[in-house]
Amino acid sequence: MSDFGITAFGAYVPRMRLDREAIAAAHKWMAPSLRSLAKGARAFCNWDEDTATMAVEAARDALAGSDHASLQALGFATTRPPYADLQPSAIVAGALGLPRTIRTFDGALGQRAGTSGLLAALKAGEQALFVASDAPRGKPASTQEMTYGAGAAAFVLGSENVAARLVGTGNVAANFASHFRPDGADFEYHWEERWVRDEGYAKLVPPAVDAALAQAGLTIADIAHFAMPSPIRAIAAAAAKQLRFTGEMVDGLEDGCGYAGCAHALLMLARALETAQPGERILVVSFGQGVDALVFEVTDAIAAARPARGVAGSLARGIVTDAYLRMLSFQQGIELEWGMRAEKNAKTALTEQYRSGSQIDTFTAGECGSCGTIQFPQLQYCVNCHAPGSGFSDVPLVDAPAKVMTQTSDWLSYYPSPPLLGGFVQFDNGARLQMEMVDAGPEGLELGMPLEMVFRIKEQDRMRGYNRYFWKASPRLDENKD
Repeated sequence: MSDFGITAFGAYVPRMRLDREAIAAAHKWMAPSLRSLAKGARAFCNWDEDTATMAVEAARDALAGSDHASLQALGFATTRPPYADLQPSAIVAGALGLPRTIRTFDGALGQRAGTSGLLAALKAGEQALFVASDAPRGKPASTQEMTYGAGAAAFVLGSENVAARLVGTGNVAANFASHFRPDGADFEYHWEERWVRDEGYAKLVPPAVDAALAQAGLTIADIAHFAMPSPIRAIAAAAAKQLRFTGEMVDGLEDGCGYAGCAHALLMLARALETAQPGERILVVSFGQGVDALVFEVTDAIAAARPARGVAGSLARGIVTDAYLRMLSFQQGIELEWGMRAEKNAKTALTEQYRSGSQIDTFTAGECGSCGTIQFPQLQYCVNCHAPGSGFSDVPLVDAPAKVMTQTSDWLSYYPSPPLLGGFVQFDNGARLQMEMVDAGPEGLELGMPLEMVFRIKEQDRMRGYNRYFWKASPRLDENKD
């Protein structure tokens, strides 16, 4: 049995959740049948989130407390990359402060990108981090708009303290076009659900599962947890019945998340690992122009591998809204009149962005070697004693405890999700910084409230289509408190 596998894992689901009742109500004049899908809430990205920022947050959950220096590779999978030609994995690696020598690779172009990428990383046998992050979009008034969501899952792979081993795989490649999205299009075109169910899932999943079980030397009776996502309702239950599976069906995350594209199978794997016991086996099936079937066996190291937040913690952090137009606006599905303040030029100086990347990407301050003052950004001289910056030592602020020192709500400045919340953040290590604050929820912010740092889009250059990323402050929730 291989001594290589999953050593840690993490997840992230955006805090913004839209009540599906609001979607159905908005379209009841022309699509009253959507009312049948109006149960629970679905996740959607805030205006300053995308698949790269979600990947960073999932990876932070997985890497908490571990040594990044041993990682040799970083893999990233999505069907919704921020750019058509700019590597998201490089953005993620920079934000995480991974070694400059790390090998990065990106995958896309299908719903199996997550499982196929994880499988490739496992077979490569390198100390690696693999992240799948996705935020598929559904056309307004479609069933996809009701069922889709967003999220990311991250897995650390290695040979020490392995918590879950891959013991069997089965694959089927088939040009079965259940749906497709033309190049440059915002939305997919979907074929009839009954055809996809009867000719796709029902005929392609069983041979892949049989092959995976045969390679593992197991039968379906040896599987304790079955995870198979699908944007089509009841598909997983039908597949389980066809396979004669009688164990536990992994939560499909319909409520609180929604179908998260190529990341969803790995989100479900992470959810299963949060509760699985040593010796149990997990079957993960991913469908899309074929099938990936992966069988994992959980080890005694699983307890130490579980993250502080994970899928369960992410689902518990939701901020539910009934503002359907908010989601449309964040997804560029509606053009609003923001006034002249929104016309400013947001061009990013790429030269300075690169030169300052060691500070900005990883949010690293400097501590003066003479007087101990911590400052961000690091300047040529200390702001307190004027000692030269050559004597500074690096002080990461990403995970440093902090709290609200002052705060204000700005309704005058242009901001894609008004009001703009900002103020001074006081770090326990003495650093003090004026920052943007996000995800405050309806209860707002209070002086002294604990904060955590989150990686987000700082500003969008809408003229050139470029995002500038940085860190923002967010209320620190229970699972991250000291």
